[in-house]
Parts: sequence; C-alpha cells; structure tokens
Amino acid sequence: MEINWYPGHMAKTRRLLQDQISKVDLIIELCDARLPFSSRNPDLDRMIRGKNRILLLNKADLADPNVSSKWLAEFRKQGLEAILVQAKNLRAKEALTAIQRATQAAVDRAASRGVRKTVRAMVVGVPNVGKSTYINRLHGGSIAKTGDRPGVTRSNQWIKITPYLELLDTPGLLWPRLNDQQAARRLSYLGTIKDDVLNLDDLTLSLLNDLAEIAPQSLADRFHVSDPTLRGVELMDAVCRGRGFLLRGNELDYDRCCSVVLDEFRGGKLGRISLEAPQERSVPHGEDRSSGSEPDPDGL
Repeated sequence: MEINWYPGHMAKTRRLLQDQISKVDLIIELCDARLPFSSRNPDLDRMIRGKNRILLLNKADLADPNVSSKWLAEFRKQGLEAILVQAKNLRAKEALTAIQRATQAAVDRAASRGVRKTVRAMVVGVPNVGKSTYINRLHGGSIAKTGDRPGVTRSNQWIKITPYLELLDTPGLLWPRLNDQQAARRLSYLGTIKDDVLNLDDLTLSLLNDLAEIAPQSLADRFHVSDPTLRGVELMDAVCRGRGFLLRGNELDYDRCCSVVLDEFRGGKLGRISLEAPQERSVPHGEDRSSGSEPDPDGL
C-alpha cells in the first residue's frame, strides 16, 4: 500500500501560511508525542525562516513517557524549546507562561519605545494533531473548529486569547509527496490522513505488525492474542477470534476488526505507546526527508 495524500487545499494553506509568517512573533508548532519526528512537516523550517518557535508534543498522555523524555532531550539538543502537553487537559496558565517566555524580548523592545505590544502567534502542525483544541483550551471556550478527523480547519482564523495575545489557527499541512512510507503509514494510524483514501485492511495489518514489535504485551492483553510470533493475516485472524469479530457461520469480520483496532489505538485504549524513538530517526529535523519529491509549486 503506497500512501500519497495531498488535497488541493493544502497548496493554498502553504500560501496562506507564507503570507502570515512575517506578521507573527512566534510559531507554536504541534506534533504528536507518539510520532514526534514523522508528525513534523519538514517544510516548516524553510517556511518560518528562523522565527522564534515552541514545539509542543501533544497527546503526551497517549505516548510512552520514557520515550517522550528522550524526545525532549533530543529536541532541546537541537536548540528547540520542546514541551509535553495534553491539549484536551491543558493548563492554560502554564501554556501562557511558555508563550510569554518565548516572546519576552519582543515585548521588552516594544516597551522600551513606550508601546504595550500585542503578541501574535501562529499555531501550526499536520492535520488532526490538536491545534484547534489547544487554542480552545487557552481561550476557555469552543471558538476554533475541532473534529476527530483531518481537514476540519480549512482557513486561517485569528483568535484573541487575552487583550495582548492573539493566536492564528491554521489548517493542517502535510508535504506534497510522502516518500517515507513508514512515516506515511504511521501518520495514517493516528488519523492524520483521511481513512477514506486508504486501504484500511492493509493499514490495520501494518498497525498490528507494528504493535507486535513495539508493544506486544499491550496487543496480547487488548486483543487476546496468545501467540507473539504471529504476523500479517494470521495476526489479524487471531485478533478477530480473540475479540469475537465474527459473522454468521464463524466467518471472520475483517471490517469490524479494522474499525475497532484503529479506533482503540487512536483512543489510547491499548495503553501509552510511542511509535518511534530518537535513536531510530538519525536525520536531524530540517534536512531533506523528501528525496525524489516533485518541485515545490510555490517555490519554497
């Protein structure tokens, strides 16, 4: 299964972001704590052009805390301010403190000229990573559109958080060709890429195989799989039998299996699982991860 999903509105999103970058003081980038390298868009480094940035590893409550600690150390080694967050249970005071710390120099410069500066920050990330939920928690109400699927936010939206802080909610942005197919599959596990453009049988097989390597005990406990050596269709068959996904005549119900496995993984019902660790991803962020990609139509 080859995955390459780049809807037309994402090219427009790139242009919208590029138009707004010069107007903001800070980039707040969200990635998924379960997939911190692969859920970061490699185009962003070129697009933001050295702007001050905070990296938030969102959905940290769903990731392995030991692996997350290693990712924090790795990103900080790269000079990034990285913070573990749970957008749904965000402590607004802590989040505002981080934004204030990152923009204090700009605020002080304005104050030296007798100006009370309004800080403007852009919130960016791949689809379905929790940008709008994060903004809503800071705002204290449902002002930004949210949804448990990619593509809910389709245009830029400025939102006033305090009298002197405005956030720009932006649509999720992927890169034009997902040539790292392992990354593409794992992004699909998280719901970053729409299910209706994927072969869910193949995707579920891939997820089960990954879980058998990364979190075999969680897989065994949740789906009652007793043989840790099973892979591929045999593993999916065992999951169907273990959880009773059966049709009349004891025929295996693969459709239900795919739906439940994906939903329960995305919802954290298998426990706290990270899909990649720093030692598995040796390419520093900012280097080209899109070998063989098509020329950038926007010249970025």
